[in-house]
Amino acid sequence: MPDPAAPQILMLPLDAIDADALTRDRTSEDEEACAELRASIATGGLRMPIEVFALADPDGPLEYGLISGCRRLAAFRALHATASDKTRFAAIPAFLREPASIAAALAAMVEENAIRTDISPWDQGRLVVSARDGGIFETLDAAVDALYPSFSRQKRARIRAAALVVEELDGALTTPETLSLRQVLRIAAALTRGYGDLMRHALGETRRTDAATQWQRLLPILIESETTEAPTPAPPSPAAPAAPAAC
Repeated sequence: MPDPAAPQILMLPLDAIDADALTRDRTSEDEEACAELRASIATGGLRMPIEVFALADPDGPLEYGLISGCRRLAAFRALHATASDKTRFAAIPAFLREPASIAAALAAMVEENAIRTDISPWDQGRLVVSARDGGIFETLDAAVDALYPSFSRQKRARIRAAALVVEELDGALTTPETLSLRQVLRIAAALTRGYGDLMRHALGETRRTDAATQWQRLLPILIESETTEAPTPAPPSPAAPAAPAAC
C-alpha cells in the first residue's frame, strides 16, 4: 500500500522549472562528467528524480523552483534540444517537496549536496553571502548555522572564513572556485589581520591574468601576514597622581 506521507513524483515540463529559484552552491561544472551523465540518461533513463518546490509567485510558465538535481535538469534540457523526437526528454521526473520557507528549501539543497566533494570552498562561502544579502538570514553566522547544521564546529568555521573571502574579494579574483581550502583559509586569515586593501590592490593589477599568476601576487602578502606579529595594544598610560584635596 503506498505511503501517503511519501513525496509526490510528478512528470514536469522542462519549461515549468526555474533552475535559478535558489542560489546554487556550485558555479562550475566538469564537462566530462556532464557528458557522461547525458550518455547515461540517454541509454538508461533517469535513476534519481530531481527535487522541486511550488513557487509562491509563478513567473509565466515557471511554476516550480529547483531544489536539487541541477545537473540532471541541465542534461535533460541538452538531450531534449538535440533529440529528433521533441516529445522525448520534454518532461522530467521530480519529487515535489513542501519546504516551510525559502530558507528551508535552500538548506535542503545544501544538505543534498553536502555529501559531494566537488563543491568548492568559494562556492560554499558565496552561497552563505548570497543568502545573507538576499535577506534569507540576518547574518553570515546565522546562514552558516542554518545551512550546515550537521557540520562540525570546525567545518562551519571554515565556511564562515570562506564567506569572509567572498565578501571582501568577490569580483577581484579570476577563477575563485579553483582555490583550495588551504588557500582560502590563508586569505581569510590575512583579511582578519588587516591586509585586505593590500590584497585588493595587488589583485587589481592582475585582474585579467590567470589564477596561478594572481596567487603568486598574493603569496608575498600572505607570507608577510603570517610572519609579522600582530600589533599588541599599547598599555594604558599610568594614571596621573591625584591632586591634593583643597583645604
